[in-house]
Amino acid sequence: MKSKDLFNLAKKVIPSGVNSPVRYFEPYPFYVKKARGSSIWDEDGNRYTDFCNGYGALLLGHRNKEVISAVKKQLDIGTMYGAPSAAEIDLSKLIIKNYPSMQKIRLVNSGSEATMTAIRLARGITKKKKILKFEGCYHGAHESMLVKAGSGSAHNGISISDGIPEDFSKNTVVVQYNDIEQLESVISKNKDIAGVIVEPVLANMGLVLPQKNYLKEMRKITKQHNIPLIFDEIVTGFRLGVGGAQEYFGIAPDITTLGKALSNGFVISAVGGRRDIMDQLAPNGKVYEASTFAGNPVSVAAGITSIKTMIALKNKLYPKLEQYCSVLSRTISELADDMQIPHQLNHISSMFQIFFSDSPVVDYKTSKRSDTKKFHRFFHHLLKQGIFIPPSQFETAFFSYAHTADDIEKTVDAYRHALKMVKN
Repeated sequence: MKSKDLFNLAKKVIPSGVNSPVRYFEPYPFYVKKARGSSIWDEDGNRYTDFCNGYGALLLGHRNKEVISAVKKQLDIGTMYGAPSAAEIDLSKLIIKNYPSMQKIRLVNSGSEATMTAIRLARGITKKKKILKFEGCYHGAHESMLVKAGSGSAHNGISISDGIPEDFSKNTVVVQYNDIEQLESVISKNKDIAGVIVEPVLANMGLVLPQKNYLKEMRKITKQHNIPLIFDEIVTGFRLGVGGAQEYFGIAPDITTLGKALSNGFVISAVGGRRDIMDQLAPNGKVYEASTFAGNPVSVAAGITSIKTMIALKNKLYPKLEQYCSVLSRTISELADDMQIPHQLNHISSMFQIFFSDSPVVDYKTSKRSDTKKFHRFFHHLLKQGIFIPPSQFETAFFSYAHTADDIEKTVDAYRHALKMVKN
């Protein structure tokens, strides 16, 4: 088997054989050979309907023709400048048009880089040290945000990564999501909070939705205490709508981070916010941030075309994603009910996840109570049926515009089989 052989080779030259912990699953991950639309093929010739979807990045599907065409045109004229280009302005204007809270934009490369910059800005403008985050939220693999994080760290049972000095973790305040009383109490008692950072919809502890008015109350409390509110929309940006979660829920944060669907699979991210905040960035401001590859013209071309495509399609794109996700989620839940399998199925827009639990999943503690061993078996049964979802219970499954009605039919059959196999 080629994937097995490749994994054995990879272990000799790559730590644990993978370049990101979330990609590993026992006994070994499959190795991708190619992708198109809603499908990926592994080196052994197996085809999978892809609901991992680049962990949410591929909103338009694999190899979207408009995006690929724009990238090919850019490749013909340059791949890296190390100097400004007009296209960076065009992309920033497109983002600002759809995210009015982002009055100025700084383009960066990854979600981690974007959230790191957002946090540095919050500390820079407030002159305070502590950042408040929510248990199980993942905001990138940098020091202060790997305290009680979700995603791969939750999957691997890591509460605080080795290699992080205590000075970093002591400046990270952690509260439970969907508990507004706890949030208000902690903020009222702590006068050294520089910023509050949150995934408005949690996608790194499975999928957890905000309870009614929770985000509005969060916005109200942070304003009352003059604390910058950072919306980490690396996942939800463009996915809940062209204007992301802030448009979906009607809330204007002070700082926003975007990534993933911004460029439909190309490496780029962005941090933006109120003009007075963003103007603190160097060289004119005193908050330093720099990157050799920031504003890379290939990724910028992908970003411009991705957004323009989403805008052009939005009257079809988002209703289709919502419909497909609702139909599949409802059907899976009905199948589990019929088989008397305790479960919770959270979904919103084009995102969904099942938890094998008999109580609602509303925060990190309740997500951790779900049966992760059953989920692991479930994942493998789906994989054998040609359905690829993220291997971890603490990730989220995603639809793309490329998914079809036939994909849903196939996926329902696969979920039916997998549920039967894990019933006992």
